[in-house]
Order: sequence, then structure tokens, then C-alpha cells
Amino acid sequence: MTTLRVVVDELIGDAPGGSLRYAEELTRQIIATAPPGCEVEGIVSNVPQETLDDLTARLPGIARLVRLPLARRELIMAWQSGLALPGAGGMIHAPTLLAPLRKHDRVNDGDQIAVTIHDVVPWTYPESLSSTTVIWQKAMAKRARKHADAVVVPTHAVADRLAEFVDLGDRVRVIGGAPATTLRLPADADERAARLGLPGRYALTLGSIMPRKGLVPLIRGIARPEAQSIPLLIAGPDRYGEGSATGVAAAAGLPEDRVRALGYLDDADLAVVLDRATVFVYPSLAEGFGLPIVEAFKFGTPVIHSDDPALVEVAAGASLIVERPSRPDDTDGYAERLAEAIGRVLTDDTLRSRLSILSADRARAFSWRDSAERVWQLHADL
Repeated sequence: MTTLRVVVDELIGDAPGGSLRYAEELTRQIIATAPPGCEVEGIVSNVPQETLDDLTARLPGIARLVRLPLARRELIMAWQSGLALPGAGGMIHAPTLLAPLRKHDRVNDGDQIAVTIHDVVPWTYPESLSSTTVIWQKAMAKRARKHADAVVVPTHAVADRLAEFVDLGDRVRVIGGAPATTLRLPADADERAARLGLPGRYALTLGSIMPRKGLVPLIRGIARPEAQSIPLLIAGPDRYGEGSATGVAAAAGLPEDRVRALGYLDDADLAVVLDRATVFVYPSLAEGFGLPIVEAFKFGTPVIHSDDPALVEVAAGASLIVERPSRPDDTDGYAERLAEAIGRVLTDDTLRSRLSILSADRARAFSWRDSAERVWQLHADL
């Protein structure tokens, strides 16, 4: 029996985020697509039995979970130092950089390690992460350069940019993600829409007001006449640092009902909000994949986004693209371009209909099953 061991420690966190969603969806499909004669084990830090039982329930079909002797914090430090731990060998796939990256013998012992780097933010926008996270990510990327047999990235754009910072040679493989399988319209969609107070038409975005996400110029763009007075709903946290999205809106002279922070939404609420949005706007300046636009595609929602290379690659012509600021002080210009794009979608019925059709069609290109099968093929090639 051939065993693929997946590091599933990312699943023990309760904070919502793309890496948790990616790890859980991919692992489930790796289990579901296991070739004949193959099985999947999970590797996890030293968690309580209750957490282990929960993980087993969330990953149906997993052969077993291997609990390592160290708690998560200690495991992170141990693997950063290259410390060998019992139970962390064999054929390993890590949906993040958290992996036992150390010298091993792939040819004679059959050991192999594939890790995942989701973006180049630690190098390009380090201020958007904690200093500890930046140091750890860079250190683990260096370990991957020395010891990983393959490095998975979500887009060719990330592969190209990553090569500027870490020389991984020909070991990089592009395997993207897909919308969550749990992101679907619930039977009580009307009741949820009423509870959320969704207006008849609205622009939707996702994220916080950290500079990299581009929400501040978007909010300022909503204040411009080109945006046709459409309300902006924001899925995600209202506050970032000392500021808030509603505070930015107030400073831009917008009334309270023009910009609303919805906070974190469960998948059912998010599906309703995405499905009923007039347009989804994603002004982020730097992404690795851009899962939010793929989620919007799933519901045939017209999408506007920045010309970040990863977003352009993922959208593949199914969206309206807005040029990012050419320099840090060009936020007013970016706000104007975003407002103009929103105005175009709102006033041009033909464009809006075409974007909706392209969006729904593009969504069919993304499948967790396909991603998982490519992971199996990657390890077979190694």
C-alpha cells in the first residue's frame, strides 16, 4: 500500500481564511481521488483527542491521523530548524510551507516532500503580515530551496515572481484552487437576504482595509458620481489597525448606508450575498490566486478586479480589469478608474450580461477534484 501523508495542521485553527479552506478542500479531494493501492494519512501537531476526532470527521475516508509529539507552536519552530520527528517521513504533501523540510533520500528510501507557497507577499508586501510570519515564511522558503522535491504554487504569475526571490529551478508546479464545495445557495436564501438587509442592487467586495487589498481607493471611488450611488457591501472585518472601512467611508463624505461592513460570513450567507450582488469588485494590488473572484464566478456575478497578474491569469478574460496605481501616491487615480469601471457595468446592460455569462463559464474551469488529481500525478512523477 502506497501512503501519501498530508500535513493537515492548518485545519486545527478556527480563524477563517484562504489557507484553511485550501488545505481542507484539497485534502478531502486527495482522499477521494486516491488511486487503487494508495491511501492518505494526515499529519498533525500534538492536539487533544477531541480535536483529533473532529479532524477525522472532517476528512472522511482518511486512513489515519498521525499525531506528532509537539504542539503547533513548537512544531513550527522545530521544522524551521530542520529537526527530525518520528512519524514525519515518507511521501509528504504540505498545503503550506509547514513541512519537515530536511535532507532525505528520495531515490533509495522513497521519501519525498512537496510544499505549497501561495503568494509572494512576504517579499513584496511584508508590512501586511506580522514580522514573525515574514521571517518564518522566508526561512521556510529557503529550506524548500534546499530540501523540497517540488513546490506547488497557485498560478504561473506567482511562479514567475517567486523566481525573483527564491531559486527553485524546475521544481515548481502550478496547481490552482477552486470555490469551496460548501459555498452553495441555501434553501432559506430569501430569509438570509432579509436578515442581512441586502439592498436591491449593490457592489460587493471582500477583505479588510489593509493597503494591499485596495479597499480604501475602492471606497473613495464609491463616493464619486461615476459609481451611480450604488451601495458597497464588504464581507470581512471592518477594522484594520486603527482604521475601519466605515471610517474611510465617513471621511469620504459618504452617508452611513452607502458602505456597510458585513463582517465574516458563513458559506451559506456568503453564497447569498455573492449571488445577489450586482457586481463584485476586487481591487487587491497583490494576490497569489484570487479565490474571491473565482467564488464570484461560481454565481455568474459580473467581476471587476485590478490588473494584478495572478488575478488576470485566473480570470482569463471573464472580467473587467482596472489598472493598479503606478506609484503609491496614485490612489486617487485608482479610485477614479474603479468608479468608472463600476459605472460602466451599472449603465451598460449588454456589458453586464456578457460579464455574467463569461463569469459562469469561467467558473467551470476550477475543480478541487482536478487539483487533487494533479497532486497525485505530481507525486507519481517524483
